[in-house]
Amino acid sequence: MDVLMLSRLQFAAATMFHFIFVPLTLGLSVLVAWMETRFVQTGDETYLKMAKFWGKIFLVNFAVGVVTGITLEFQFGTNWSRYSAFVGDIFGSLLAIEATAAFFLESTFIGVWHFGWDKLSPKAHAITAWLVAGASNLSAIWILIANGFMQDPTGFTLRNGRAELTDFVAVITNKFAWLEFFHIVPGALCLAAFLIMGVSAWHLLRKSNEGFFKKSFALGATVALIFSIFTAVEGHLHGNHMSLVQPAKLAAMESHWDTGTNVPIYLLAWPGKDGNVVQALPVPGALSFLAYNDFNAEVKGLNDFPEADRPPVAITFVSFRLMVGIGTLMPLLALFGWVMRNKLENYPLYLKAMIFAIPLPYIAMQAGWVLAEVGRQPWIVYGLMRTSDAVSPVSSGAVGFTLVLMCVLYALLGAAGIWLMVRLAKKGPEDNSPIEV
Repeated sequence: MDVLMLSRLQFAAATMFHFIFVPLTLGLSVLVAWMETRFVQTGDETYLKMAKFWGKIFLVNFAVGVVTGITLEFQFGTNWSRYSAFVGDIFGSLLAIEATAAFFLESTFIGVWHFGWDKLSPKAHAITAWLVAGASNLSAIWILIANGFMQDPTGFTLRNGRAELTDFVAVITNKFAWLEFFHIVPGALCLAAFLIMGVSAWHLLRKSNEGFFKKSFALGATVALIFSIFTAVEGHLHGNHMSLVQPAKLAAMESHWDTGTNVPIYLLAWPGKDGNVVQALPVPGALSFLAYNDFNAEVKGLNDFPEADRPPVAITFVSFRLMVGIGTLMPLLALFGWVMRNKLENYPLYLKAMIFAIPLPYIAMQAGWVLAEVGRQPWIVYGLMRTSDAVSPVSSGAVGFTLVLMCVLYALLGAAGIWLMVRLAKKGPEDNSPIEV
């Protein structure tokens, strides 16, 4: 295997593993802050217990997420040095702002939040929780602005073989980046809500702390219902913009080869002979509507793009269906839970299903990132720099060795973190003291 593929695999492994923990940090930080706020507003001790219980899981998740994210920025120098040289003037400044203005702020206030339970007033502690949540999501903004530049580069000029920054405002107001933000953060809230519902369902089936977990489940169902619908609607807007800036990705999402009008989306698909995709049950005009809000609009097919500029179709196609399929199921599960939130004990099969539904938003978000990144290929900066031109001049042996080592270490670290979160989730809210770290 050549150094390009090994480097891509290494970055993909690090990114996808890190992203197991990122959305729960984004979503759960907001929900814990809301729980504390409700305690301050109502004086209801249950909300305080909720903030402490779910806050313990948040802390463990945050710690593992921080450690697994460190290697990503190093890889821009070790594996992708030519890319760093090409866009360092833009990309480097965005990552520097994320680290100094967001991550340090987040880390500082997490310390204050963790150690301040008995030292701050309830109101001041709740404010600290919101500062943690705000800093976490501010960090996401800068990362997504950097990714938005890779997806739809703006605010630069090519000079001396490099992309040099000319308009910082254009970079930070990149429409693609903000569409990503308003797709991912609501998705992260859904993910946190499904975790809360799944853990609560586990306890409700065992009739432990029923009042506590009924209230937790009701909160999770409400958040999941609202933001799963919001995410789906925003995803349509994202598809509109993608049709303008990345039409090849749009065509690959549906394995659409020949340019035409009233282009359908197929509900069923499976691998056929010679690597082709067999499709069935078309929804007439659905892809045209997704792209242009017009069922009769023309959608450009893959055959109209040079073969060297087409993204990998199979991976893009499957990841799109995973994301959309799960994204359709989630609001239905949330709606049932919200309607039946006061009599959940009468629906043990649903409660069992919600335990197994915990991974669904994780899978959907991972599939979404695969769609975004693989669908952008063969470009590392869309239309400007090919991925094959961005890799460092290093040996495949060195990259292969570090890939294996990283996977082993990440597996051990992830197993430890997940084991600790599962242990805390099963333990319940009896011990309300903050977790000792």
